[in-house]
Parts: sequence; structure tokens; C-alpha cells
Amino acid sequence: MRAYILEEFGGIDRLLLKDINIPEVADNQVLIKVNAISINPVDVRTRAGSAMAQFLKQDMPLILGWDIAGQVVSVGADVTKFKVDDRVFGMVNFLGHGKGYAEYVAAPETHLAKIPSNTNFEEAAAATLSALTVWQFLVHEAKIKSGDKVLVQAASGGVGHYAVQIAKHFGAYVIGVSSSKNKDFVLSLGADEHISYDQQEVTDVISNADIVVDAFAFDSLYKSLKIVKQGGLIISLLPMISEEVIEKAKEKNVKIFYSLVKSNEADIQSIAKLLETGAIKSRISKTFPFGKMGEAHLAVESGKTVGKVIVRV
Repeated sequence: MRAYILEEFGGIDRLLLKDINIPEVADNQVLIKVNAISINPVDVRTRAGSAMAQFLKQDMPLILGWDIAGQVVSVGADVTKFKVDDRVFGMVNFLGHGKGYAEYVAAPETHLAKIPSNTNFEEAAAATLSALTVWQFLVHEAKIKSGDKVLVQAASGGVGHYAVQIAKHFGAYVIGVSSSKNKDFVLSLGADEHISYDQQEVTDVISNADIVVDAFAFDSLYKSLKIVKQGGLIISLLPMISEEVIEKAKEKNVKIFYSLVKSNEADIQSIAKLLETGAIKSRISKTFPFGKMGEAHLAVESGKTVGKVIVRV
């Protein structure tokens, strides 16, 4: 099979397409013929030498990638949830070595769910790390409930567009922030309000959000502190939280939460249910063929995509 091998961290030229053996499955794994791969900012940063690189450098050479969708071609002896020909998707082995940039992937059955009949491979692959991040943060940490006022920064992005939809699923009042050119898209996701950051200052408009989903960190967190209400919650999607921000949050009795998403059976099943019922739908920004993985990385690296970037295998 073909797979992208990363022998050292660096630019997209470090992604080497090579022929290697198809992986063997352990007793608790299924072998998946991959049809679609979702590319995330964490993929790009890890390839460059940050993010997950510190955890994975001992496994070099690596096969990057965690988000996949495809068809089961064989199952391990202890597998009970899937059979050959099932269409499945999942975030595989995050925080570990996912080995997703390959034509075949061996994945634990507990990291997968069946793809609903109303969802194609690309849409399923998209709704993995990004959708799971939102689910784990809003449901497990924020304990989101009907009537909560939720402000989503970067609401047109890969994580943001799921945050809007999942928050609406729970009956929240959702304010989406994006550029003015993406206003209609954000409102089409179900947002109750839209703020165009290129036309007005967010802090001039909103000051009492229960929950703020912030994808930017650094200076953006100062703005989020002005937006969130006393005793509210800021969910940071990036780990760069300064001591000064933490101290200012304490003064306002605001909790700033950051954690890495983790592969979880119940959560991926929940995402599958949201797809099945139409509560969420994946927006595919750009699609690349498997041979153009480097271009897919550059698209994500640009920070200008609306929705998700997908590689077809």
C-alpha cells in the first residue's frame, strides 16, 4: 500500500509517499480501506515539529494522520461491533500514533463508528477530530444546556462550524464570529446572530456570554475575557494561555479550559448520531487527491479555509 512517511519534521517536502506493507490487525482492531482523510491544524503543526511532535518523535519514522473514513476489509478475533464491508469513520489513536495517511489503517474498534446512510466518506472523515473536540468541550466540560449564550470565534472554520451546530443542537443561543464574507454561511449553520470581525469590534457588541469558544488564543483571550460573563467559561482551542490571562480570569471568576481531544467510543457514536439525524453536517472547503497531501497541508496552514480540508484516497 501507499502511505506518507515522515522521517524528520519540517516542510511539506518531508511528507514522503512510499510503498509499505499493509498493517496486520490485532485482536481488537479492524483493517480499513481508507476512502477519505481529514486534515487538521494539529497535523500541520506536528509535521512542522510542534504540537504532537514531542509525543511521537520516539516513533520516527511516522505516518501522520488520525481522521479517517473507509470500509472494513478484515476484523480481529475479538471484534464484535463491525464486520467486513461496514462503512466506518473515526479519530484513530489520538493522542498516539494514528497512522492515518495511508491506503489501509488498522484501528481499534472502540475508536470507530458506522457511517450513517445519509453521510458520505468525505463528510464522515471531516466530522472526527473537529467535531469530537467540540463535543468533548461543550458536553463534558461546559455541560452546555438550553438557553446558554454561546459565542463562537472563527465560526466558519473547521472546529467553529461544528461548534455552532452542536451548540444549537442543545438549544443554546449562538453568536458566530467570522469575516463578513462568511456571514451567510455561519447563519446557515443555525447561528442566531453574526458578528463580522472585519466590520465591528466583538467586545463592543457582546459582553455577557455564558460560554466563549476561542480558536485563536494569545490576544484573542483578552477579548474573550471581556465577552464572557462573570463566572462564565472560555474554551480555548489552543494551549497558549499566558499567566496574565489566567490571573485576569480569576479576577472575573472565569474558568479558561483547554484540553486535548481524546479518542472515545461513546463520543464518536454520539457524533455518528448527530450526522444521522441531521443535527450536524460537514462543510467541505477543499478536496485533494491522495498524491497532493502537501497541498492539503498548505491549504490548512493558510488559515483561510471555510469548513474542512479533505484528502480522497
